[in-house]
Amino acid sequence: MSRRQILSAAGFAGLAALTGCGSGDDGGDGKDLSKKQNGAMKEFRVGQQFKAAEPLSFSLLHNNNPVYPTKSGWLFWKEVTRRTGVTLKLVDVPLVDYEKKRSVLIGAGDAPFLIPKTYHPSEVAFVSSGAILPVSDYTHLMPNFRAKVKKWKLEPELDSFRQSDGKYYLLPGLHEKARSGYSLSLRTDVLDRLGLSLPTTWDEVYDVLAALREEYPDRYPLSDRWSTNTPYPVAALLSYLGQAHGVRAGWTYDNISFDADAEEFVFTGASDGYRQVVEYLRKLVADKLMDPESFTQTDDAAVQKLLGGKCFAISANPQELVQNYRYNLEKQVEGAKIEMIPVPVGPAGPVVLGGARLENGVMISSEALKSDSFVAMMQFVDWLWYSDEGQKLCKWGVEGVTYTRPGGRYRLRPGISLMGSDPDAPKDLQKDYGFFNGVFTYGGSWELVSSSFSPDERRFQDAMAQRQALPVDPAHPLQSVEQEQASLWDTPLRDHVTQNTLKFALGKRPLSEWDAYVSELKAKNMDRLVDMHNRAHDRFQKENG
Repeated sequence: MSRRQILSAAGFAGLAALTGCGSGDDGGDGKDLSKKQNGAMKEFRVGQQFKAAEPLSFSLLHNNNPVYPTKSGWLFWKEVTRRTGVTLKLVDVPLVDYEKKRSVLIGAGDAPFLIPKTYHPSEVAFVSSGAILPVSDYTHLMPNFRAKVKKWKLEPELDSFRQSDGKYYLLPGLHEKARSGYSLSLRTDVLDRLGLSLPTTWDEVYDVLAALREEYPDRYPLSDRWSTNTPYPVAALLSYLGQAHGVRAGWTYDNISFDADAEEFVFTGASDGYRQVVEYLRKLVADKLMDPESFTQTDDAAVQKLLGGKCFAISANPQELVQNYRYNLEKQVEGAKIEMIPVPVGPAGPVVLGGARLENGVMISSEALKSDSFVAMMQFVDWLWYSDEGQKLCKWGVEGVTYTRPGGRYRLRPGISLMGSDPDAPKDLQKDYGFFNGVFTYGGSWELVSSSFSPDERRFQDAMAQRQALPVDPAHPLQSVEQEQASLWDTPLRDHVTQNTLKFALGKRPLSEWDAYVSELKAKNMDRLVDMHNRAHDRFQKENG
């Protein structure tokens, strides 16, 4: 039975599933689960409330966010226990130490059963030791997870998480639609005064910036941010500029990417698309349309230039647009207006990068499999993170207590704020109630995900949701020995790409030296790394079909 066939059986979770019958990657590994059913529901189906047959508790690694520090009295904990019969025993770790502490706990064999807030591919480091479960062996216990994978056609994305044994070790957050994060924002009051329209393509972006420079020859029209506390200069701009050229750059950069036309993996930083990204950046800087300090300045310095009228364009996300740029501009500059545009279209057309519908997710400690309530734990995970009702609880809380739904629209109860939505409210949904916690709140239907959008973000996301998602890179998992070798090559190559992207953009290295730059990458084992990933891709295809 194929992976696709097993996944297509979403919703069935009878006794056959509970006892571990079935075959294939997602149909169980043949281990007998009949003695691991304490507290489990005999019949657990899509849309059904999970309720443990007896009180249970499961340990969970909790990411303590300083924006909403953990409180034992949160309504979230009480409501989860009331609805499911499960008490979560927290191993609470500060946000800044989360990844380090997670590695230490797993390495020492002391990890809690549930390990959320894990970003792919960080789970790969724990595969070879056997410390975490191949969760794809147990999704037959998770009807809500499988139903969403089938309904939203997420199999290719999940395949990209599979390791060399054909299994995946992380249960990711599942999105119905890709959610875009960043784009360019511009002072529309200035554009209106000059008779300029908001740009829709990168060619138009250039023309608008050029017109602004002509009108204000003493200023750089674009002064950007997100260059410090990140490995990449202008990380946001590079990400969405790269997307328009069909390549991963900035925050989304990966050394290896798949060339669908050539049907093979290539080195991203040496590709034609990446070169076009660098050339565009160089053109902006050379023509004095982009502030060269963008590549090194702090976020605060960039924002102050915007607020002081020293520039008219800056990268944004919806939260920064509303809560920082617009709020402060309106206080400081009379009549100032600013809008965030859909990502300008480039040579790749109206696209978004593939794979954006999976988010961080949950690893499960191998020790959990020894528990006599393992099946109930998997049912609980499925309900809390993947059912419609569980996701609604995690995000908005309890209807009538923290929110109402007049006309089907989610509305916080009076006196409750979320991320500054009501600065005068005495209560906060995250800080005082524990809902909208990033450990539990991610993924879901577009209706739920978009229910917290501001009007600006709704317009932006609706426009981006109409675009075509580029294909997900096919699975090409490396074996443990290959992973060790690849990691030795990967970092020096990535550093060389980053350093030279900056040099080319600032004109410190002429673009006529691009071929020499590629030769330098080859000297740092670029071709050997690419060959390794192509061999891994061929091997996976032969072994898994």
